[in-house]
Amino acid sequence: MGPGFGPPPNHEMNDKLKEPKPESLREVPGYLVRLISNFFSRLFYIVKLVWEARPSLLFSMMFMALFNGIMPVIGSLISANLITQLSLALVAFAQTGEAVSFSEVLFPLVLQFGYLFFNSFVHHINGIVTRLSGEMVTNHIKVKIMKKAREIDLASFDMPDFYERLENANREAGMRPVNVLNATFNIISTMISIVSFIVVLCAIAWWAPLVVIVLSAPSAIISFYFRRKNFNYMRRRSKDRRQMNYYSNLLVNKDLVKEVRLFGLSDTFIYRYDEVFNRYFGGIKKLIWHEGAWNISISLITSTVNCLLFLFIANQVRLGGITEIGNYSLYTGALNSIASGVAALISTVATIYEGTLFIDNMILFMNEEKHITPLLPEGCATVKRHCGHTIEFRHVSFIYPGTTRKVLDDINLRLDPGDTAVLVGLNGAGKTTLIKLLTRLYDPTEGVILFDGRDIREYDPKELYKVFGIIFQDFGKYAVSVTENIAFGQIDKEITDDEIRKAAINSSADEYIQKLPQQYDTPLMRYFEKEGIELSIGQWQKLSIARAFYSDSDILILDEPTASLDPMAEQEIFNQFDKLSEDKTTVFVSHRLSSATAANKIIVLEYGKIIEMGDHKSLMAAHGKYYELFSTQAKRYISSED
Repeated sequence: MGPGFGPPPNHEMNDKLKEPKPESLREVPGYLVRLISNFFSRLFYIVKLVWEARPSLLFSMMFMALFNGIMPVIGSLISANLITQLSLALVAFAQTGEAVSFSEVLFPLVLQFGYLFFNSFVHHINGIVTRLSGEMVTNHIKVKIMKKAREIDLASFDMPDFYERLENANREAGMRPVNVLNATFNIISTMISIVSFIVVLCAIAWWAPLVVIVLSAPSAIISFYFRRKNFNYMRRRSKDRRQMNYYSNLLVNKDLVKEVRLFGLSDTFIYRYDEVFNRYFGGIKKLIWHEGAWNISISLITSTVNCLLFLFIANQVRLGGITEIGNYSLYTGALNSIASGVAALISTVATIYEGTLFIDNMILFMNEEKHITPLLPEGCATVKRHCGHTIEFRHVSFIYPGTTRKVLDDINLRLDPGDTAVLVGLNGAGKTTLIKLLTRLYDPTEGVILFDGRDIREYDPKELYKVFGIIFQDFGKYAVSVTENIAFGQIDKEITDDEIRKAAINSSADEYIQKLPQQYDTPLMRYFEKEGIELSIGQWQKLSIARAFYSDSDILILDEPTASLDPMAEQEIFNQFDKLSEDKTTVFVSHRLSSATAANKIIVLEYGKIIEMGDHKSLMAAHGKYYELFSTQAKRYISSED
């Protein structure tokens, strides 16, 4: 592995989706083929998403495509027949002075009513089906994204490019796939209607539809051009949207609102939000105005030509080419329908094109590669449980993706069963990173980590994770009950009240839990429940420690587990850990070096290197870095007590 190992951007997929523009006329056919191929590839992906979620939605859309294509033509014929019958009745009345029998106009009226009611009924039913199915499709895509996020390497979350793909994928997880498919099937219905009306209009002017279609070409070119520009702009400005979300969320984040208010940061963040929005909006406004100006110009030309076509049809009536007034209505309606149909067709195809471009965001996210996988997927080593384990780092170095600095540099370290190891060093020394490598949340850039004598990459990560009971310094706070917060320490373990309370007692959390309104059933945080309780940071930390006691782990890893506790509570918990860690390997990070005195292995890190290793007595005698840190801290505590 080379420096900066981590999930690289999916350049191959990106290149496929970029569709580089042709540099010469000879490359144009190939460019068009790629455009069409990628368009249908994206469309097929959307069809697949909808089929996975709700196959019946596709059948419903197919039916409505045919229905919407045929019904306008049927409606026009019924209307033309009704107008003709009414006009004949008027002529008859003018000639004889007597009204025709009502039965002669009743049947066309019944047909008109039946058509209107049936058309409305089917559209309402389709609306219900589409809305319900749309919710299911949206849910399916959201779950798909969550499942993908569950599998993605932790290293991906350290890369801005990944957040861009994640933000874009989440943004497209709503109704866009359903809207794209609806638009696709609308094309079928529009085409059926256009062809039907062309057949009708050919009776008096076969060339009229041709004129309308030719006039629509400039509008189509403009529409596709600006859809592409809009897509490219949205993709380029993903950072702006993320910044706007970030600044707006700072003012409504319940955990930050106190600091933002007290430091008077509200106006600063509002100003920064406005600044980013103005930059983002400036480009969007320019695109919209340019597209609008072109469309207005083209609309002026097409409207003029359409008026001339209407004059031609009116002239046919004057000359006797059209003898029934209903047919005049039919032909002018056909001309209108063809013109509006072609315009709708262009707009719909452009919308689908834009939608398929945006769905690339989800495709890119779903194609994010996973690197933390077994070295030999078909022959994973078996992870032994409930026994001691040996861990060895051999010449391990690590560089975070997208950076060049070695956070860990040539680490050589061995931990034996029963060892209690403490990682010591100033902030940024690499302590937490070492723990992330030990638990295989990352793979080393160089070197190898052995677990029970085998490369740690030979184990299935999911099975390996079960070995570790871990508390990170940025531990999770979950808006669920106290019991569930503790049970999250081992989610596959059957929850029993005795086990939960035992873990809470060991972490010193039981004392304050007993005073809560519903004790262990008390909902925490006020995100969802009005009776939710907000804990102090120290109480949350005790609860997170209870998770470690609750888990059935072989190796305990504690990253600053008692940072928010007072010295008395800290000592009490470490006494409990002594009992818990019997016959287990324990690794913990603590800035309070008094807790390191009982460890049999103290590892001192500085700038990513191990500079000292030993127990408390030997390191104090060596008068090195550990001695300096311990003595400085001890003097501070003594002087503060004085």
